[in-house]
Amino acid sequence: MSILFSALVAVFVGFAASIAVILSAAQAMGASPAQTVSWVAALAIGTGLPSLWLSWRYRQPMICAWSTPGAALIAAASGFDLAAGIGAFLLAALLMMVTSAFGPLGRLIERIPMPIASAMLAGVIFRFVVAVFDEMRVSPGLVLPLLAIFFVARLVSPFLGVIAALAAGIAISFAGGLAHWPAGPIAWTSLEIVTPRLDMAAMLGIGVPLYLVTMAAQNLPGFAVLRAAGYQPPTAPILLATGLASLVTAPFGAHMSNLAAISASICTGPDTHPDPAQRWKAGMIYGVCYLAIAGCAGLLIALLLALPKALIVTVAGLGLLGSFTGALGQAMSADRERLAAAVAFAVAASSLSLFGVGSAFWSLVAGLAVLTLDAVAGRLRSRS
Repeated sequence: MSILFSALVAVFVGFAASIAVILSAAQAMGASPAQTVSWVAALAIGTGLPSLWLSWRYRQPMICAWSTPGAALIAAASGFDLAAGIGAFLLAALLMMVTSAFGPLGRLIERIPMPIASAMLAGVIFRFVVAVFDEMRVSPGLVLPLLAIFFVARLVSPFLGVIAALAAGIAISFAGGLAHWPAGPIAWTSLEIVTPRLDMAAMLGIGVPLYLVTMAAQNLPGFAVLRAAGYQPPTAPILLATGLASLVTAPFGAHMSNLAAISASICTGPDTHPDPAQRWKAGMIYGVCYLAIAGCAGLLIALLLALPKALIVTVAGLGLLGSFTGALGQAMSADRERLAAAVAFAVAASSLSLFGVGSAFWSLVAGLAVLTLDAVAGRLRSRS
C-alpha cells in the first residue's frame, strides 16, 4: 500500500503543481483547445511510457516528468506559433538524444556554470511569480485567500501548498460563480498532429534554451535524487529514452520529457518501501497513472479552462515559487560569478528580442560574456 500511495501522491503533486504552466505555454503558442488537449495528452504519454519501461528494465524507481521550467520558458516566449514551437521541441529532443550517445556533449553542458544556467531559469520564472501579485490587484478576493492557504499548508508539507491552493481555488470559483463550465460536448481526449516548421529564431530562442533548462533544472537534479537514494541510474539509457519519447510526442504538442526530481523524491525513499529493491514498482504504478491521465486529458483541461484566469495564474506562479527560490539561490551563491549571474537574470526577466530570438538565449550569452571578461581581467591583474 505504501508503494501505491507514494506513486499516487507523486502523480498528483507533479500534475497539479504544473498543469497551469502548461496551459500558459499552450496559450502563448496560440494552440487551439483541441491542440491544448493534445499537448497535455502527449505529455502524459511521454511521461508514462518512459517511467514504465525504465522502471521495469532497470528495477529502479525511474520517475519521469514533463519539463515544467521548459514550459515556463515557452510561455514567456512571444512571436512564435505552434508549428515553429514544435520545430524547436524536435531540436531539443534531438539534442537530448545526441547527449546520450556523445558523452563529450553532456560534459560540455555540465561545464556551463550553474549560476549562469540558474540565473536564466530564475529570470524566466520571475515573470510568473510576479504575475501572481499583478492578479491580486484585479481579483484580491480570490488571490489573497489562495496565498494564505498556500503558505499555511506548506508548513505541513512542501508538497501540500500548491495542491491545497488549487483545491481551494476550484471550490471558491464554483461556489462564487467565477467558474463557467464550457457549453457543448467535451471530448475525453484527443491527439492532433501539427506539421512542424523549422524556424531558426524559434530553434535558438526556444529549442536550445529548452534543452539546456531541461538538462540543468530537471535531468541533473533527477540523477542526484536517485543517487542520494542509493541507486546507480544508467545515464545514457535514461537520456535516450526520454529524448526518444520527446521526439515521438513533439508533433502532438509535447515539449519535453525528462527525469523527475521532486516527484522522484516521493518514490525513492524508505517511506515508499523499506527495501530499495522493491521501490521500482512505484515507477510502474506512476507510469500507468499518467497513461490514464492521457486518456482523460480533455475532461481535465475542460475543468481547468472553466476556472477564472486569476486562479490559473496564481497556481502557476505558486507552483513555480520553489523552482524560482532554488534557481535564484544557486545563481547568487558564488561571489566570483554573482555579477554575471545578475546580468543573465536581468536579461532573461526582460522582454528582449534580438534577430527574432528571445531573452532566454541572450541571457546565457550575456552571462557567459560577462564571466569571460571577468576571467580575462583577473588573469591580466595577476600577471601585473
